[in-house]
Amino acid sequence: MDIVLAMDLMNGLVVHGSRGERSGYRPLTWGLSPSAEPRKYVRLLRPRYLYIADLDRIGGGAGNSDTIMGCVDLVERCYVDMGARRPGERLEHERIVNVFGTETIGCRLHELTDGYISIDMKGGRVIPGGEDPADILKIASELPIEGCIILDISAVGTGAGLSGALLMEWRSAYTKRLLYGGGIGDERDLDLLASAGYDGAILSTAIHRRDVDLECVRSGTWY
Repeated sequence: MDIVLAMDLMNGLVVHGSRGERSGYRPLTWGLSPSAEPRKYVRLLRPRYLYIADLDRIGGGAGNSDTIMGCVDLVERCYVDMGARRPGERLEHERIVNVFGTETIGCRLHELTDGYISIDMKGGRVIPGGEDPADILKIASELPIEGCIILDISAVGTGAGLSGALLMEWRSAYTKRLLYGGGIGDERDLDLLASAGYDGAILSTAIHRRDVDLECVRSGTWY
């Protein structure tokens, strides 16, 4: 199973996400990195795989495309949610996997032909429409995309832990590559994800709290 470091960008800096309450996000200068400048941050942590959420553009602002492109050469693969509102909005680079979040792409999922869909959840329901995540995963199984990410925004930054039953339900609803992010607390949650058949885990807080070894991020692998 792949281990992917999450990096939220806001106002040009790396911020610490918590429960999706973005107005309260602050630069991530605690934990393992003394710098919230994105390129310095990535150089210090040295992840193999990186997931970037451009929170400014997701929220309707100008975004951080230049900053994102300045980090791509430091990793092997970079998943990027740049807040696309239509399929043609993307960043082009051989190491970038474009991620289309339900929060911004909304009802245009059926128009996607590549990349990943991020099934963005709050309170157990997909935003913005309130669907059951399993229902969206079944729809995504019929689309010519590379994979999906289940992102529990309301659990981000909490380390609250995962439900094995829900993980199995979601995994069984989708036939292609499936990653999970949000609320991963420690290495036991990584074991849960791996045993449920997930292809990747996206995390940040557990790394900075040292509940998951940084070397997992650097190797990009969980056995």
